[in-house]
Amino acid sequence: MNRITSLFHIQYPIIQAGMIWASGWKLASAVSNAGGLGLLGAGSMYPDVLREHIRQCKQATDKPFGVNVPLLYPDIDQLMQIIAAEKVPIVFTSAGNPKTWTGHLKANGIQVVHVVSSSKFARKAEEAGCDAVVAEGFEAGGHNGREETTTMVLIPAVRAAVSIPVIAAGGIATGKQMLAAMVLGADGVQVGSRFVCTPEASSHLAFKEAILQSQEGDTQLRMKKLVPVRLLNNKFAQDIRAAELRGASEEELKQLLGRARAKKGMFEGDMQEGELEIGQVSSLIHGIKPAADIVTEMISDFKAAQAGFTDRQF
Repeated sequence: MNRITSLFHIQYPIIQAGMIWASGWKLASAVSNAGGLGLLGAGSMYPDVLREHIRQCKQATDKPFGVNVPLLYPDIDQLMQIIAAEKVPIVFTSAGNPKTWTGHLKANGIQVVHVVSSSKFARKAEEAGCDAVVAEGFEAGGHNGREETTTMVLIPAVRAAVSIPVIAAGGIATGKQMLAAMVLGADGVQVGSRFVCTPEASSHLAFKEAILQSQEGDTQLRMKKLVPVRLLNNKFAQDIRAAELRGASEEELKQLLGRARAKKGMFEGDMQEGELEIGQVSSLIHGIKPAADIVTEMISDFKAAQAGFTDRQF
């Protein structure tokens, strides 16, 4: 056992990211049943929907699972009330100040992990009382850090900055990448993009197929004037790029983004006008596989890479 498996009482130090429009109870329970830690993505759920997914997840697994909550969520008070009432054991927070809710959650017996993009924010999370941090490099899909620090640089920086467990995220989809992250100081890994391409993910099939067809360089970090987000290239991403190149204001970008753009793309399958959030590692994903198979393959790949590395001569 290591610090992450001990902290969460799981078999493997693999956390499935709580991604919007992908991470419902089917995916979270499948990952937890396979020995990892599944997370529900509350960022795309109304409060009543989150409650239903928590209850469905409890029915589908007797293993630990958690909820990812973006702290910018408009009805966050309601989400936190439901999480406490339903006795969710673990909460991952992101996109905000961890001081706001960490004390409340821990007072309710909930373990708290905060997602950070720098060693500075990692220290703030530790000071706020978080049990661990996710050090997420800018290779990651979805909302991202403005610093654009890569995972390979971020992990050792965060490891040196805090004493609490560190979970690496951003560009991790294989056991070899997991081993590299742990060599750099991570205690575990959070995997997002790879779990989108599973039957259990609630994302639209057209989005999953677009990920399989993506190549290196097909994702870009956009909307830095608002909240930086990594997008798969499509008409919407090109429109955002053109607006940014002409110096569009925050207000113009907000109008272009509009409402429910992410739902339109990732959940409803509009591959042209929808927002498609995915990580750089999408170019290494070549098939849709059950979540349990991905966990098994990652662990097998990790062990093979670990054994092979010790045999190398320098």
